[in-house]
Amino acid sequence: MRPDDNDHWQRWTARLLAVLAADPSDQLAWAGEHQVRTAAVAEDVEFVLQLAEGMTERGTLETDALQDLRTIDRLFRELDARSRTGQWADALAADVIWSEVRTAARRILVARLGDWRLPLPRRVSPQHLYD
Repeated sequence: MRPDDNDHWQRWTARLLAVLAADPSDQLAWAGEHQVRTAAVAEDVEFVLQLAEGMTERGTLETDALQDLRTIDRLFRELDARSRTGQWADALAADVIWSEVRTAARRILVARLGDWRLPLPRRVSPQHLYD
């Protein structure tokens, strides 16, 4: 991975983490506005985890951040099938895991950037459009 690629993926990861770390009311508004499906967010988390493992191997991501990303990925995998297939806004209102996801995402952002409060992006995924 070239240095400019690493910067790109670090920025992209920070945007996803900003959404995961946001206050519940901001998450609900963002998820509703973009009609994001929980499965799409879960796929993005899996993708970021793969990136993070490589970044950690190259020394551009701390192991604590990788551990928190693994926790977030595990929590997404634990969602029941109904929560994964629906709208993320519905899952946010119904499932208790989001507080744990939010805490882990905030920890990563604070360690890396000094604050977890970042502007929410228009879109998170560079891979696809949310359906």
